[in-house]
Amino acid sequence: MKKLSCLFIFLSFLNFSQDDKFILSTVAFYNVENLFDAIDDPKNSWDQNWLEEGTWTEEIYQQKLKNISRVIPEIGFQYTGSHPAIVGLCEVENRKVLIDLVQSESMKKYNYNIIHFDSPDERGIDVALLFDRQRFKPRKAKKYPLYLKRQNGERDFTRDQLLVEGFLDGEKVYLIVNHWPSRSGGQMRSEPARIKAGQLNKRIIDSIQSLDPKAKVISMGDFNDDPKDKSIKMTLNTSTKKNKLVEGQIFNPFEILHRKGYGTLKYRGNWNMLDQLLMTEPLVTDTSLSFIKAGIYNEKYLITPDGNYEGYPYKSFYNVWLGGYSDHFPVFLILGKKVN
Repeated sequence: MKKLSCLFIFLSFLNFSQDDKFILSTVAFYNVENLFDAIDDPKNSWDQNWLEEGTWTEEIYQQKLKNISRVIPEIGFQYTGSHPAIVGLCEVENRKVLIDLVQSESMKKYNYNIIHFDSPDERGIDVALLFDRQRFKPRKAKKYPLYLKRQNGERDFTRDQLLVEGFLDGEKVYLIVNHWPSRSGGQMRSEPARIKAGQLNKRIIDSIQSLDPKAKVISMGDFNDDPKDKSIKMTLNTSTKKNKLVEGQIFNPFEILHRKGYGTLKYRGNWNMLDQLLMTEPLVTDTSLSFIKAGIYNEKYLITPDGNYEGYPYKSFYNVWLGGYSDHFPVFLILGKKVN
């Protein structure tokens, strides 16, 4: 992979004149790698094991909050001069950790609110949405369960998909936050579960577009697949040709980044682009609220500085507390609303 100390940006050359002015906003997504509190939840065996082994303490939890709360306000700041208007998150334990996060010293001034539902995931982790109350006005929120079965016929519990409808700087948008089934057992063996997740995601988008063909939909998340894998490329029908999108296609700028050797997670020396933000055609072609840039926030402090994992994302935990941030880099979109 190319040197990660620089933030890579994909620029969308839109048909605007130099005199056009915009309100810029950042929509971000971040897998925060097991943001658990230090309170034992008897329903959560993962939580219990961490606490009983002494590998997760209140002191470590507070440091984890401090680390994550440093990252979020900086995503996209270089381009908008402000914190993200909207942030999708995954691997959060419950609503409490989200409250602790938005009320932390580094984030409380940004006035973030929370949308979160508990999901039945076996690890006890959920997805959530943070939003700046001044920039985004939510109208509806709903969770969509993903039904999977094990070989013995029992249900395999995983994360729900979160749909939020609202207004970003007065423009109606739909946001879907995802954390698709993992690659546990191998990428190919586990792929059918992610294809089913893609099918659910496609049904959600189709249902929105059946009522509003010009709906501006952003589907964001840790998809646990790369942009060219079947669950995304085929199931969601994604394309990189933003000026040649056909009906029903979804634009994916992160496929272009992945082709160039960039990624959000590194495994056995290879970069994966598991974290992505996808969008429907009106966000590419509409001149009221439009896509401008996509990027990976991979500043130097988010990178492991030395050792066997030098150059990898600086994760926070591997059997013991490492002091890092997450094993994933955040990803983001810059959107522009044209103003007179």
